[in-house]
Amino acid sequence: MTETFTDIAAAHTRAASGRSIAASTRMEMWQGLSASVVDRIAERWQATHEAYRAGRRQHYFSAEFLMGRALLNNLLNLGLLDDAEAAAASFGVELSDILEQEPDAALGNGGLGRLAACFLDSCATQDLPVVGYGILYRYGLFKQLFEAGYQKEAPDAWMEEGYPFVIRHEEDQRFVTYADMTVRAIPYDMPITGYGTDNVGTLRLWRAEPMEEFDYDAFNSQRFTDAIVERERTSDISRVLYPNDSTFEGKVLRVRQQYFFVSASLQQMVDNHIEVHGDVTSFADYNCIQLNDTHPVLAIPELMRLLMDEHGLGWEDAWDIVSETFAYTNHTVLAEALEQWEVSIFDRLFPRLTEIVYEIDRRFRQDMSERGLDGARIDYMAPVSGGKVHMAWIACYAAFSINGVAALHTEIIKRETLKDWHDVWPERFNNKTNGVTPRRWLNQCNPRLARLLTEVTGSDDWVRDLDVLATVADAADDDVLAQLMEVKHANKVEFARWIKDRQGITIDPEAIFDVQIKRLHEYKRQLLNIMYVLDLYFRIKDDPTLDVPKRVFIFGAKAAPGYVRAKAIIKLINEVARLVNDDADVAGRLCVVFVENYNVSPAEKIIPAADVSEQISMAGKEASGTSNMKFMMNGALTLGTLDGANVEILDAVGEDNAYIFGATEDELPDLRRTYDPKQATEQVPGLKRVMDAFVDGTLSDDGSGMFHDLHWSLLNSNGYEPADVYYLLGDFAAYREARDRMAADYADQKSWARKCWNNITASGRFSSDRTIRDYANEVWKIAPTAI
Repeated sequence: MTETFTDIAAAHTRAASGRSIAASTRMEMWQGLSASVVDRIAERWQATHEAYRAGRRQHYFSAEFLMGRALLNNLLNLGLLDDAEAAAASFGVELSDILEQEPDAALGNGGLGRLAACFLDSCATQDLPVVGYGILYRYGLFKQLFEAGYQKEAPDAWMEEGYPFVIRHEEDQRFVTYADMTVRAIPYDMPITGYGTDNVGTLRLWRAEPMEEFDYDAFNSQRFTDAIVERERTSDISRVLYPNDSTFEGKVLRVRQQYFFVSASLQQMVDNHIEVHGDVTSFADYNCIQLNDTHPVLAIPELMRLLMDEHGLGWEDAWDIVSETFAYTNHTVLAEALEQWEVSIFDRLFPRLTEIVYEIDRRFRQDMSERGLDGARIDYMAPVSGGKVHMAWIACYAAFSINGVAALHTEIIKRETLKDWHDVWPERFNNKTNGVTPRRWLNQCNPRLARLLTEVTGSDDWVRDLDVLATVADAADDDVLAQLMEVKHANKVEFARWIKDRQGITIDPEAIFDVQIKRLHEYKRQLLNIMYVLDLYFRIKDDPTLDVPKRVFIFGAKAAPGYVRAKAIIKLINEVARLVNDDADVAGRLCVVFVENYNVSPAEKIIPAADVSEQISMAGKEASGTSNMKFMMNGALTLGTLDGANVEILDAVGEDNAYIFGATEDELPDLRRTYDPKQATEQVPGLKRVMDAFVDGTLSDDGSGMFHDLHWSLLNSNGYEPADVYYLLGDFAAYREARDRMAADYADQKSWARKCWNNITASGRFSSDRTIRDYANEVWKIAPTAI
């Protein structure tokens, strides 16, 4: 008799709990269902691995992979959702209750890591031979808690109960050697299922473990702490994503982390290549490595070391291989934000790599001199200068491809950030506008809309090919538009219930849900957003008869632990929330919600419910943005500046279907010449009152001085950057006008619904499937390999 999925799930659940199904917890049921999925794909996963290793492969190196929950995504991709619901029913519970037990895999921070996750999904769905490589962080970033409105960080122990979707492969361990220690790199593989395909991709995550578990002699001598010192020192390498690098020791740990995962990954790649193809000379023919930002750039000197020291190649032959292997993705327009590390850190950790980096630097300087560049320009571009190693400069020198992640971003890096390299090697530069996977960010997180799109298009082909939606752009009659608004309303009701259960906040689903969710950084201008909220609050207080549509302002963001001003903005938002939400005069009209511990799973609740997508970074600062694409895909309208991918969203939907405001990237230099933020504060009605609220006691920072610092930074220069460096006061009036106009337009629900439909059906170009096809065809030179 053939075992059903329910039989298999029951067996795995009993194995996880050691009890009957009736006595098992929902967490144990989640473990059982998850193990059942791995059971179902195991043969195909192995077959995919064997098929990929024989041909040309792409290797995606990233310090972050913000995967989100895995079970539901895999059930949908594999067509097992009905089976899982039947299994859950046989257990006497709802599948949704089991799914809620899963922790988010805490392997990333923001857009960079979520992009990497979307890319792996698209590679698997399109049968492309791609493997991801990163670190199995024990605690990931951090769990965000609010205490009296302040962000507090706690460990995010996401693997505490075990995680069936990461499989340990100790037999594939590698050894990573530093000047002061040698550690074992143990690989854990996570399966990446594609939608409608038998192929199963792989994310390989490395965990640092000691050569010996602990010092037995020290333990027997009752020196118990000494016995585990080396173990804990090793564990630090893969303990936390982005340890605070505000100190020298923090920087050393960051560099140690980066070397750890690139060295282990390259060792494995070289070994596999020799096993299949005989020797290293053809390595670049069969392997391409994409560097996701500068975090993995140590792979360049490390591959040189392996080819020369371990496999006997001379410099020129090794460099030929390296320069045909690496491609580099730039994620910032800020040259000062590109990674650079003190040479002393390299000397301390890996003197041999220091020698190689200095030789790269010497040859670069000689090359540029022969091209006729002047000394000052060469010194700026050199991999080593001012006692620091410039990681992006090494990447630009060694990589055969350098790409930006949105059309505007790529033009800025060619014109400004990486201008000197573009002048020398214009052929290396290309644009690959980011995308997001429609599997997770529409089909999974918004099942109501997914059903409507399948009904209107006549099939679920859009899940694999989002361009299909463009064929029904004109198909929205009154009935379809009414159904679309019913879907949105149901999603808002669901979110309202979720936030009530999670944080005890009551919100009105009839209100406009106006959302900004992303990493907290000054250039993303969450401060501008909350200043508008404060201004609107004051306007209603002045005139209670003011006709203002009901609004819920939703924030979600984490600030880096050492980023003091970002943490001050979080406190400010929470203080405005306290002021607004506790005031009976505006009750039912305005509400501010800060979603605690924002990550992928809350995003999956927020985005389908959103009416408005706040994408308000100062023009020219956001590389791409991907939340803008997720919102667009789910029928929220973009309210933003002409920055990042907003430019291409506007091009796709037209000016009537988005709300664009503010100074453009090319206007800002001229505006800056005469800009006086103090004058702007006086001239824009209501703005001074908002600014005064920071410091006049309206909002309390408990005497910390946080709000005074925010106030001061907007009005005064600190010597190395101008006052109001991100142009909040300069854009405030235009922002207020656009946001007020948007709220007024919402009253015409039929017109609003059509705008939403136009956004949804134009979102095909922002699928990560399209991005990956561009990479595969133009950079990686790989072809689909179906098993």
